Amino acid sequence: QGYEGLVEGGDNIKQANWLSVSNIIQLGGTVIGSARCKAFTTRAGRLRAARNLVEHGITNLCVIGGDGSLTGADIFRSEWAGLLEELVRDGQISEEVAKKNCRLNIVGLVGSIDNDFCGTDMTIGTDSALHRIMEVVDAITTTAQSHQRTFVLEVMGRHCGYLALVSGLASGADWLFIPESPPEDGWEDLMCERLGE
Repeated sequence: QGYEGLVEGGDNIKQANWLSVSNIIQLGGTVIGSARCKAFTTRAGRLRAARNLVEHGITNLCVIGGDGSLTGADIFRSEWAGLLEELVRDGQISEEVAKKNCRLNIVGLVGSIDNDFCGTDMTIGTDSALHRIMEVVDAITTTAQSHQRTFVLEVMGRHCGYLALVSGLASGADWLFIPESPPEDGWEDLMCERLGE
């Protein structure tokens, strides 16, 4: 459950093996769980997370996420030494354990369906999001045709129109709105004319 799992500890932290990942390749990436974690935004929450990691002997993290997750990882990394010092001072871990776990290595991977990160062709999650969108388009196209109706499909993408643009191209959409290119004045008439054709 992301940082929530680090803060809560217990059964949320367990060793993965081949059985843990067998038969999940066709599933979305959130099969490992995802949660917004208010506690991790506080030092007290990060202190609990550090304690749980040290307890399990974990000094390497692979963080997959967007701006919030990667910012949190950077803060956690920069505070790591201080968090261990505080745990020693509070008697929660020994000096020896702190020395053994003195370094926290983090790999950050951009997990965002928006595909809005430079330096990569496609961020983690974009491809599966596009596949889901196309499955939905395929499913509703027959209904739209049989009822002779215009269907409006809204996709995610926050401030990035990548998913809308690519799925619009792939499905042959007649009209498309993306945040990077806001519609000009009078777009309503032009859209109605296009759809009327």
